Amino acid sequence: MATEMDHQIVKDLKAAGIDYITSVPCKQLAGVIEVLDETPEIMHMPSNKEDEGMGLCAVAFMGGMKPAIVMQNTALGVVVNTLATLIQFYQIPLPMLISYRGEVGEPVACQVEMALHTKAILNQLHIPTYHFHKPEDAAELPGILEYAQMASKPVAILCDASFWRASA
Repeated sequence: MATEMDHQIVKDLKAAGIDYITSVPCKQLAGVIEVLDETPEIMHMPSNKEDEGMGLCAVAFMGGMKPAIVMQNTALGVVVNTLATLIQFYQIPLPMLISYRGEVGEPVACQVEMALHTKAILNQLHIPTYHFHKPEDAAELPGILEYAQMASKPVAILCDASFWRASA
């Protein structure tokens, strides 16, 4: 069931002119995905894998749309090549709303390993990264979305479990 925060995030995406979003199923981001499905101003295209979704976002951008992707940090390792050779090379502004799994309180042990590498991978790729821990952090989203467009860069917005718990 979508929360007020899920609605606010989609409202901010819409206000920033984002009109195409691809996503891969994620429990933490399920509310955002639910709201996207109910938002006719944003074309929501679910994808099978995150690297496939980034390809869809590239095509949308080249067709004149403003894309974003909704994904889990556990797939970051899969998308490194796509980020470097497609999104960054062609200077595609791509906001990445990322559920940050694997921190304290994570019930799934395998999620922990990717959490240890997430920020280092983003840093190595020189991708600006923002980490939302509490609901107030989401007030930065409009500025982050504007920055991505202005700089023609991907940006990572990591939303951890404490952010989603406090926003529920």
